[in-house]
Amino acid sequence: MEADDAAVVARARGGDPGAFRDLVESHSRHLFHLAYRITGNESDAEDVVQETFLKAYRALPRFEPRANLGTWLRRIAANQALDVMRARRRQGLRAHGSGSAEDPTGSADPLDSLREKGPSPDRLLLSSEVALRVRRAMSLLSPNERAAFVLRHFEDMSNEEIGRALGLRENAAKQSVLRAVRKLRRVLEPVAGPARC
Repeated sequence: MEADDAAVVARARGGDPGAFRDLVESHSRHLFHLAYRITGNESDAEDVVQETFLKAYRALPRFEPRANLGTWLRRIAANQALDVMRARRRQGLRAHGSGSAEDPTGSADPLDSLREKGPSPDRLLLSSEVALRVRRAMSLLSPNERAAFVLRHFEDMSNEEIGRALGLRENAAKQSVLRAVRKLRRVLEPVAGPARC
């Protein structure tokens, strides 16, 4: 665990009411991005972050100080996001964000504000088509495939870490990532061209 996190965790365990707020402030943005990538929905991602910190607060007395706080929080957030995806699937809803997959003008991706401004109109059109196809492709993934893909390719976790985070064996985590990549490649190939091995 980073020295700053270790000190804040120690303060929180000691009863300092502001310490946990410091943890929330330092980790909430990253957890939101993770949750948003898995759920594809801003409101769900916000709920996931809130529930993650609530669970972390309750479990803080049992947190192992030698462990990495960020990894622990990501594991909780990934599982919360998976729960949301599974509930959504049970309800028969598709996981493609607030706008429909057919409507690229649906509500803006909150991550767009972090991107550089000013691309050409041609680039905007291509970017819009790619974004639409990515949303469609991500909606085809099972909750486990989507979470495993996000943890591997956005969080840079190993298959072993993904397995631990999602409660899967390492080989099952690896297979989830591979299935996700194959599905995404199939949908994105018309825009991106064939994959090079």
